[in-house]
Amino acid sequence: MSTPAKNVIDYSVSEISGAVKRAVEDGFSYVRVRGEISGFRGQHSSGHCYFSLKDDKARLEAVVWRTAFGRLKFKPEEGIEVIATGRLTTFPGQSKYQIVIDALEPAGIGALMALLEDRRKKLAAEGLFDDARKRPLPYLPRVIGVVTSPTGAVIRDILHRLADRFPVQVLVWPVRVQGDTSAAEVAAAIHGFNALAPTGDMPRPDVIIVARGGGSLEDLWSFNEEVVVRAVADSTIPLISAVGHETDWTLIDQVSDRRAPTPTAAAEIAVPVRSELLATVDTLAARHRGAAGRLIESARRDLLAAARALPRADDLLAIPRRSLDDLGSRLGRGLIANARTHRVAYERSAARLSVTGLERFLAQGKERVANLDDRRDRALRVASERRRADLASTARRLRPQPIRERIARDQIRLKDAATASERCLVALVDRNRRQLGALDQLLRSLSYRNVLARGFALVRAGDRPVHSAGEVASGAALDIEFHDGHVSAVATSGGPARKPPRKPPGPSGTQGSLF
Repeated sequence: MSTPAKNVIDYSVSEISGAVKRAVEDGFSYVRVRGEISGFRGQHSSGHCYFSLKDDKARLEAVVWRTAFGRLKFKPEEGIEVIATGRLTTFPGQSKYQIVIDALEPAGIGALMALLEDRRKKLAAEGLFDDARKRPLPYLPRVIGVVTSPTGAVIRDILHRLADRFPVQVLVWPVRVQGDTSAAEVAAAIHGFNALAPTGDMPRPDVIIVARGGGSLEDLWSFNEEVVVRAVADSTIPLISAVGHETDWTLIDQVSDRRAPTPTAAAEIAVPVRSELLATVDTLAARHRGAAGRLIESARRDLLAAARALPRADDLLAIPRRSLDDLGSRLGRGLIANARTHRVAYERSAARLSVTGLERFLAQGKERVANLDDRRDRALRVASERRRADLASTARRLRPQPIRERIARDQIRLKDAATASERCLVALVDRNRRQLGALDQLLRSLSYRNVLARGFALVRAGDRPVHSAGEVASGAALDIEFHDGHVSAVATSGGPARKPPRKPPGPSGTQGSLF
């Protein structure tokens, strides 16, 4: 084992950091770097801005001091590809090198932002972001499913907020919220919650919260993956997205049923405040008891008032009782008179009933039946002969030869009608073509572009044409249109044209000056 040479100089950490800082600043005193802005969260409370410049292979920390930020013509934005001008330096406190930016100019949208925009347009065209497909959240969920990392502060914030507002059962599906396998795990968690049976041993959530803390675009990229977006769209359970901070937006926010700016806000959206709900229920119960008591008391007063206004039962039944007594006394005599009347009618009928009369009645009936049989037979013969004659006439009309002749005549008429229709259509098209050609020639003759072709020009101030020099102010921007293009100009003079001085009235006709 070799030992270090005794003549090697010992450096302190500060000396090494200072030497590296001087070497970097001397070698890269002024550089232009092209990259995509990542991790930008606006100005810090100190006024400085911290973010990163990255490409597909490397990442460079960047800082814009407060004094330089005010001079920037282009302000930094997340995901924008820019060209930064500045100097490289190191940050000894963390052994990092960074660029201190003095000027910034856009260079185009970054690769991730372009990919994200293309994916957003594709999924929006499929209707996954439509408001019509979003489901309402349950007012009082019994079980809440949370898809997040079990070790972060997000799950503790959600559980703490739920315990303060309305304690409910919470099922946590642990997933990675960053990395290569994060998107697949989040999608599997959403599908897993939806696959739970409503009456199984494991309760099925009434609402799902997908939560993660803030981060850069790369950190939150798992929630922009198509597999996660489609899993949220296929979820039959209402879902709340709480990914990142309030300024962070991902595709899962647009497809979810509700977006929360923070994980804590997601817990507030999922459940109401239990104490406020209990107070509201108590208030409504007291109002219900009071209203019921007032209703019963009002009904009791109305009943007592109605009872006092009603007459006595004896007074109401006096007249019906008297009528009943009269009818009862007349009933016996009426029954006897009715029986006598019926007895007389029966005796008269019995006197008319004799054997001779019955035989005469039967003979008359037989004679009528025989007459009806004869009339029926004659009617049937007449009807049969009439039907036979109708069938013979129909058979004569349905011979094949007349039908063929009629079809031939109809074909000739149809052909003649088609020929006449074709001639009319051709004449109509020719007439419309001539009218269209005349209108086109008239349009060309009246177009102002023909005037421009003869050497004239059209002057515009803004969007309106200029008709006189008095409409043009000095310094106004003008657009001059010739027949082959446009020319921009600036008026060096302008204003309303001066009128010639008015001549004093002369001796010919009007009175002159008196002085």
